[in-house]
Amino acid sequence: MTSAAEQFASNLSLSSLAKAEELKKRLLFALGALIVYRLGTFIPLPGIDAAAFARNFQSQTGGLLGTLNIFAGGAVERMAIFALNIMPYISASIIMTLMTAVIPSLEAIKKEGEQGRRQINQYTRYLTVALATVQGFFIATNLQSQGVVLNPGPYFLFTTTVTLVGGVMFLLWLGEQITSRGIGNGVSLIIFAGIVAELPRAAAGLLDQGRAGGLPPAIVVLVLALSIALIAFVVFIERSQRRLLVQYPRRQVGNRMTQGEKSHLPMKLNISGVIPPIFASSILLLPITIASAGGEGAPEFLQSISLMFSPGKPAYILTYGFGIVLFAFVYTSVVFNTEDVADNLKKQGGFIQGYRPGPRTAEYLDYMVTRLTVIGAAYLTFVCLLPEFLRMNYPAIPVYIGGTSLLIVVSVTLDTVGQIQGHLVAQQYESLIKKSKLRGGRKR
Repeated sequence: MTSAAEQFASNLSLSSLAKAEELKKRLLFALGALIVYRLGTFIPLPGIDAAAFARNFQSQTGGLLGTLNIFAGGAVERMAIFALNIMPYISASIIMTLMTAVIPSLEAIKKEGEQGRRQINQYTRYLTVALATVQGFFIATNLQSQGVVLNPGPYFLFTTTVTLVGGVMFLLWLGEQITSRGIGNGVSLIIFAGIVAELPRAAAGLLDQGRAGGLPPAIVVLVLALSIALIAFVVFIERSQRRLLVQYPRRQVGNRMTQGEKSHLPMKLNISGVIPPIFASSILLLPITIASAGGEGAPEFLQSISLMFSPGKPAYILTYGFGIVLFAFVYTSVVFNTEDVADNLKKQGGFIQGYRPGPRTAEYLDYMVTRLTVIGAAYLTFVCLLPEFLRMNYPAIPVYIGGTSLLIVVSVTLDTVGQIQGHLVAQQYESLIKKSKLRGGRKR
């Protein structure tokens, strides 16, 4: 059953979009920012032998570099200034979220409202710089060990690290600008744009593999059909809700007694959204980057670690699945605080039938959230790991054609379209209010 707002939005036409000047400005700004990001993925790091690096990359597309290349929009393949993309910031956000939950002083800062949120964000930026510096240094070391650097030495290590850190911080700033002045979540849109830009080439590569005999034709058809089925499944789950009936008692407004009202508290089946797979990927890539720093000349145990945690390997699948489940529960507890929701319902005079307002309602909400999170975590794990099981037997399947990529693309698209509909509905309501005022003025 669709809500009144969804029904209203479904009736909107292109003429409504043409009249929404503020929305058009936001869309154009977001599009321009994403174009700037895509241009940056084609600017290579200075001092790299592009031909030699391209040869090395082709032999590692199924491993660490191929995984990083998914989120970097092809920047790793070209070893561009945005090769680290926004992943260090995501890792820093995870660490700060966990630290806020266990360190009382940080938790107290978080509860200070908008000022506390800004302080936590500032700490996250500092941590992003530190993580980007570590990852950038190990990438520079890895490049030197591969023999693709024209003038290796301390100067190359320094300039490459600074360039990669600068790329991360620029993308972080660009994402914040998209969020505030554009449409949608800026960080998610940057990852979304990188994946979408590489998906057509990945699909073409899959067809070429089938034509050349690298993959059986039946597997090619299966992968394409599975991708379509996963998209439909993701849309269905992301639109699903568990609605709790909330009852509001009779109220006296002035001299008039209002009737008791009923409303619904909508709870998404997947409350955590697409964040757990992104978090799990980011955390998983951090130690692998360090393990791969030495390249072919690295110690044998580091090479073994890098090989074990390559996409399609059992250790990678187990760790990735565990990370998705863990972050699904952690992130859900952060974004949906049952005690706060119960307190807000109590202040507004609402209650869930059969449960007393306050702690009893919070317990019931916690029970419902836990059940929904179990379903959501199972859904995320299934979608993200199903293509990995196929890749265990058929490594030639492109890394881009995976559940994580499709999940991010579909989820970000739904979220962005929802925000666009919200702007259109608001604009439609404003125009109706103006018309009603004008008509009221004529009657007078």
